[in-house]
Amino acid sequence: MAKTRDMTTGSPTKHILLFCLPIIAGNAFQQLYSLVDSFVVGQLSVDALNAVASAGWLDWTVLSLAIGLAQGFGIQVAQSFGAGDFRQMQRAIGQSLLLSAVTVIAVELLAQVGIRPVLEIMDMPDETIDMTETYLRIIYGGLPLVMGFNLFGGFLRSVGNSTTPLVAMVVASLANIVLDVVLVLYTPLHVAGAAIATVSAQGVSCLICLVTVLRMPLLHASREDLRPDPAMCRRLMTLGTPIAFQNLIISIGGLVLQRIVNGLRYVLAAGYNFVAGFNTTSRLVGLIEMAGSSLGSAVGTFAGQNLGAGRLDRVRLGMRRAAQIGVGLALFVCAVMILWGKPLLSLFLTDEDPQKVADVLAIAYRYLVVMSLGLPMLYLLFGYRTTLQGVGDTFIPMVSGFVELAMRILCAPILPAIMGEWGVYLAEIAAWGGAAVLLIWGYYRRMRLLEKAVAAGL
Repeated sequence: MAKTRDMTTGSPTKHILLFCLPIIAGNAFQQLYSLVDSFVVGQLSVDALNAVASAGWLDWTVLSLAIGLAQGFGIQVAQSFGAGDFRQMQRAIGQSLLLSAVTVIAVELLAQVGIRPVLEIMDMPDETIDMTETYLRIIYGGLPLVMGFNLFGGFLRSVGNSTTPLVAMVVASLANIVLDVVLVLYTPLHVAGAAIATVSAQGVSCLICLVTVLRMPLLHASREDLRPDPAMCRRLMTLGTPIAFQNLIISIGGLVLQRIVNGLRYVLAAGYNFVAGFNTTSRLVGLIEMAGSSLGSAVGTFAGQNLGAGRLDRVRLGMRRAAQIGVGLALFVCAVMILWGKPLLSLFLTDEDPQKVADVLAIAYRYLVVMSLGLPMLYLLFGYRTTLQGVGDTFIPMVSGFVELAMRILCAPILPAIMGEWGVYLAEIAAWGGAAVLLIWGYYRRMRLLEKAVAAGL
């Protein structure tokens, strides 16, 4: 039987690190195939890389809805597991499967219908819009696989098994790398080949997690569990919808920023090269965020289990340790990017015009440096957000998404008028800062309320 981890006893630091490391390793492999994807596509031309990179926020907008719901459903599973209520846990799993199926069908239809109109509203450059549309249609076709992996992987992580999702991502990453090289460089598919490789890899990771879930009787949902249960569905949607909506709001903020960046090509001297440079760095965002988001996943599960066990003292201690670890990791990643970010970015840029490559690289590196300096704030944001979600408060994290949106909408048009391209870069940092302040306040408020409820015997 696959291993589980009970985090309600023992050293919080040890549990968080041991649980976090496989997640980091898995995400590292996931980022590896994203980087290889960028490298391979970049060998075609700067335009091809820009087409794929500019799809980033549109890709995330759709896929994050599935990811957010799955994350919320996993909170209920973790809490039931921590409380030792396995019957309730299996009911939650069954209802999660039903809700996920309905969500995938609805979102898939909306996404496929809306691709072209949205790209035109986003003012995508004529050089790349057709390639971006092709890429997104294929990526959106993999939505059921993304939902499956995050759902089944979430079930496994909720009971302390972060190893299987790691294995799934490693195998999927290797498959994606091989398919990327073959389909992009050795077939006429080019950009479409990159999308097909990604979707195929997602299918592999989903299958591995599904097989593991099927081998764990603890995670089996009976036919009775698959019958609609309004009360459990409401509970799951109460947890999942705010996270999905929070992701959507953050995505809208990213889309607003992308639209502004696209428009700045008519204003800034760098023109189209500014858009290409900005989008090139966006392909590294997942890499520099990886350690923080992985740590957040670990502390969120830790908080959920300990809330279920009634150990609020351990929730507080775990969050303190996670914050300390997070800031240390952020400073390390920041130093690495400042020292070696430019050579890394240069790997993705190839074009017949050497000056175009040099201009795009200079812009991309400036953006990367600013992003890296803001990482301590972002890593704290991840930790406090997932801990709040783990203790059952998904409302404040959802509101934090609105704060990020508001900061981007306010800063992205105003700061560039004052500071030029640097204003675009700083708008992202401002969004992180506003959300982090709210989340830290929300965490301490939530913990006080929970402790009062325990003291009152509620």
